[in-house]
Amino acid sequence: MNAYDEYMKGIVVPMRQELTSHGFKELLTAEDVNSHMAEAQGTSLVVINSVCGCAAGLARPAVIEALKESAAKPDHLVTVFAGQDKEATAQMRSFFEEVPPSSPSIALLKDGELAYFIPREQIEDHDVEEITNHLADVLGQVAAK
Repeated sequence: MNAYDEYMKGIVVPMRQELTSHGFKELLTAEDVNSHMAEAQGTSLVVINSVCGCAAGLARPAVIEALKESAAKPDHLVTVFAGQDKEATAQMRSFFEEVPPSSPSIALLKDGELAYFIPREQIEDHDVEEITNHLADVLGQVAAK
């Protein structure tokens, strides 16, 4: 591992913990993703985490707040980290190839099928409250079905 990779590995620790401390399971390998997708019944909220300060710094708090606010709770909370866990991220994205890769982003899967996707463009340049409300509305619609 080169010096840059070591540096980045350390930098992302609090970004990972921001989600894992709120119940998200990290999927670190392609095998982790496949295992989750094979077993996951019901709704899975997938956060494709990233280092990007502007959008990712909005996405993580908005997801956490939306989960607190929404009466409808996903059955599974999982995350992959774009740019860090590359194989896991690519494998997760393979389950919703109809949308272009975007990070950070938020996917809501119902029984393994993409039910809703919030790309970076709907996170970046929006405030946390807007993103929170958007996701809370989506959770209510998808998780309630």
